[in-house]
Amino acid sequence: MGLSAEQLVADLNAIAAVEPAMARAIDRAGYPPPRLRDRGYATLLRTIVGQQVSVAAAASIWNKLAALGNLDDPATIAALSVEELRPYGLSRQKAGYALSLAAKVSSGALNLNALPVDDEEAIAALSQVKGIGRWSAEIYLLFAEGRGDIWPAGDLAVQIEIGRILGLPERPSERETRLLAEPWRPHRGAAAIMAWHHYKVDMAVV
Repeated sequence: MGLSAEQLVADLNAIAAVEPAMARAIDRAGYPPPRLRDRGYATLLRTIVGQQVSVAAAASIWNKLAALGNLDDPATIAALSVEELRPYGLSRQKAGYALSLAAKVSSGALNLNALPVDDEEAIAALSQVKGIGRWSAEIYLLFAEGRGDIWPAGDLAVQIEIGRILGLPERPSERETRLLAEPWRPHRGAAAIMAWHHYKVDMAVV
């Protein structure tokens, strides 16, 4: 599971101790709620289903897929073809991604119960699956495994809000966002969750 509420508070307080701008952001927006997902195959399958569609559309597709049987078992998807998955709402591309994930988990090529301890190696292992890029891998490791130093610097909302929190004149690039967070190790995961939380607060004000 992801970082607990208690861990988020502790990690953000540690960042705030070295970054006054984060302390001000916490005062303004409050501490973020935890973002928790189950570890395992079904969470990654949900990630694929939800790519580039609305939350409502993703839920509709997932409910259709549930008619196939146990979605926690990769064999449920692995037994089908791309064409057989299409009527359940998956595009040809996403059906291929779902089959790639099911095949790698079923074969043991990807063991979600024993990912590498090193974060970069874990990201590389997850990215072997078609449709799981760096961002999706980082989100999984942060929300499902609770890895505290995951830093999705390529996320647009993280870039926007870190720029706002730090009072920068414009949105930092991915490289700049990565460099800005270096002093926050090993608590960068909490900073990412705070950035998304702060972004929602900003959008609500707008």
